[in-house]
Parts: sequence; C-alpha cells; structure tokens
Amino acid sequence: RRGTAFHGWLERRFAASRLFDVDELPGASDDDQLPDDTTLDRLRTAFLASEWAARTPYDLEVPFETEIAGLTVRGRMDAVYADPDGGWTVVDWKTGRLPDEDRMPALSVQLAAYRLAWAALSGSDIADVRAVFHYVAHNSTVRPSDLLELTGLADLIDTVSDDQA
Repeated sequence: RRGTAFHGWLERRFAASRLFDVDELPGASDDDQLPDDTTLDRLRTAFLASEWAARTPYDLEVPFETEIAGLTVRGRMDAVYADPDGGWTVVDWKTGRLPDEDRMPALSVQLAAYRLAWAALSGSDIADVRAVFHYVAHNSTVRPSDLLELTGLADLIDTVSDDQA
C-alpha cells in the first residue's frame, strides 16, 4: 500500500493522465488501510530531495507487452525521462528498503525487460536506454551497469525453462 499511495501522489504531482487511480494500482486491494500520513510524508519529502524531483518525466506508467524467448512479458514502467544526451532513463520507484547486493542480479532482470521494452516503444537503440531503481526513502538511485539485452534475457528464460523441465 505504501508504494500504491506514493504512485498516487506522483500522479497528482506530475498531473499525468496516464497514471491509474490509486485504487487501480497493483496491490491496491491487498488491505483496507493506506499507510499513515507520516510514512507518506517521509516518502514525499525524500522524493522532493532527489535528483528526479527537478526533472519532468517524458512519460509515466507506460504499459508494455513484449515477447522474449516465446514468453509474453507485460508490465508498466513507472517513469521514463528524456536525457540531455538524447538517450532515455527508465526509473522504477521503490518505496521499501535497499536490497542486499547479492539480490541485485535477480532484481535487475526487471530493469532489463523495461529497457528492452522502452527501446522498442520509442524506436531507440537499446544502447541509448538506461534503467534504474530509485529507492525513495533512502534517496538512492541504483544504476546496474550490466543489464541483460534481448539475447541475455532469452538465454535466462531458456535456462529457467530447462531447469523446470
């Protein structure tokens, strides 16, 4: 619910018509209580102190669907920023704690899929698309440098499929 409430606040802040209503976001029906105002206020304050607050996103809550190794991958990218160098940065907002370093390779698969999807949607070369996690409460942007491309994601899916066969 913390993430859902934070996304709702971002919707209002950026006045983005493409964002969902707070009640429509994933996890909205998990329980009946929104996080207390103190928690949401801390997230707002932290976001406003971040590098992202001064920038205007190119797009928000961008839906995508792509096929990788015969598997349809669907999702929504939280925010996409046009960068001064002509490239793009896809940002996934995280409202929880920073993950342990050993979890980052698995978590980065999400960013790799976002990067691939935005390259396809925007007609950009994948080399011009970056993807990051921003851990709002910690004002920490994690920029993995070794994100998989299409072949790497396909190999990963094939490996997982082979392991389950």
